[in-house]
Amino acid sequence: QLQLVESGGGLVQPGGSLRLSCAASGFTLDYYALGWFRQAPGKEREGVSCISVSGGSTYYADSVKGRFTISRDNAKNTVYLQMISLKPEDTAVYYCLGVFDHDYWGHGTQVTVSS
Repeated sequence: QLQLVESGGGLVQPGGSLRLSCAASGFTLDYYALGWFRQAPGKEREGVSCISVSGGSTYYADSVKGRFTISRDNAKNTVYLQMISLKPEDTAVYYCLGVFDHDYWGHGTQVTVSS
């Protein structure tokens, strides 16, 4: 089965850190541009970060710039999102997306930032 599977979400206090992982199953991510999106309750899904095929180019939404870092490990067929200095407004379901000849979305992982 061709799919992306996210992991690493959870409950964290404000100021804390989490690292999200998104692993591909059934296909290789080598040729895919990869991104992370999030959707908070009652809001539209928004782009958080993305990384090019080579890993040489990255993009971050202004709201996460300086706090989130996207990376990829093609040997592990995985993309990561390191999140530090988390804020309550970062609470959302986080999804990964792979884009090439076909788009693949993961099913999401919940991140809750609360004291």
